[in-house]
Amino acid sequence: MSRLFPRTALWSRRLRAALAVLATAVAMCGVVLAATSTPSSAATCNGYVGLTFDDGPTGSTSSLLNVLRTNGVRATMFNVGQNVQNNRSAAQAQVAAGMWVANHSWNHAHMTSMSQSQMQSDLSQTSSAIQSATGSRPTLFRPPYGETNSTLQSVASSLGMRQVIWDVDSQDWNGASVSQIVANASRLQAGQVILMHDGIQNTRDAIPQIMANLTSRNLCPGMISPSTGRAVAPDGSTPPPTTTTPPPAGGTCTATATTPNVWGDRYNTSVTVSGASTWTVVVAITSPQRVSTIWNGTATWDSSGTVMTMRSNGSGNTFGFTTMTNGNSSARPQIRSCTSG
Repeated sequence: MSRLFPRTALWSRRLRAALAVLATAVAMCGVVLAATSTPSSAATCNGYVGLTFDDGPTGSTSSLLNVLRTNGVRATMFNVGQNVQNNRSAAQAQVAAGMWVANHSWNHAHMTSMSQSQMQSDLSQTSSAIQSATGSRPTLFRPPYGETNSTLQSVASSLGMRQVIWDVDSQDWNGASVSQIVANASRLQAGQVILMHDGIQNTRDAIPQIMANLTSRNLCPGMISPSTGRAVAPDGSTPPPTTTTPPPAGGTCTATATTPNVWGDRYNTSVTVSGASTWTVVVAITSPQRVSTIWNGTATWDSSGTVMTMRSNGSGNTFGFTTMTNGNSSARPQIRSCTSG
């Protein structure tokens, strides 16, 4: 027994040493695996877009927030006041998830039919409900249905809020499919804002594809500046300015505009180009009207957001767009130029 004990002790020491080496190796592997699971560098952001969701909070807000977090999205939530009052925890969850919370009226009424004092009461009550729930008072306001006038804009401004409509309408409220929502979102350009809604399954399902498209174009979700109403970096800094590229040198063509569809709050414009198969058409919109949707062309905007340069994209010689009247139902777009080449 006296001769076996030293051997047993030696074997025990060697076993402990081997286990220590193994544990160190496992720990190092764990460090390596953790490091390789993290992206080596942040995505390149050559511009920012504003992803916005109206009409919350709803019973689906938590599901929406989960999708947004999973895809690395910070968005602006235009909340309805009475929904915030009835679901304070959901509004708090929006802020906790890194979202920006804004004012979308008390109960989504047609505000342009209100008196000035009624507008003041509605927006003030909504901002107070949001501040009570989240601790922050909104600096942005979106009128329900995009309906606005100078009185409503003045009231919002007096309450410290900038009015924000949208550049692209996802059409999710109109029963758009996932693929249609993704296609609409693909038209977003740097600085622009898209309209989407809380509580719609197709919208939640579209978010991963929307983000993939934005990433492929080096665009990132940002905040909406209360100074300009345009999308900027999440820290509020302004990206390099984007300007409308002047029409290329070339021959002339003819662009003829008609308005085949007119509704109470919006209308469609159809533009037919003759004399060229590739073209650039410059169109002026009268403020506060805003273009919400375009088709069969590629559009860029000047800094005012009222002059659109539309270029052919292989979809033929007729393009179109939907314009929100925003209280000005009489004005129609004006064709400024048509250039071929």
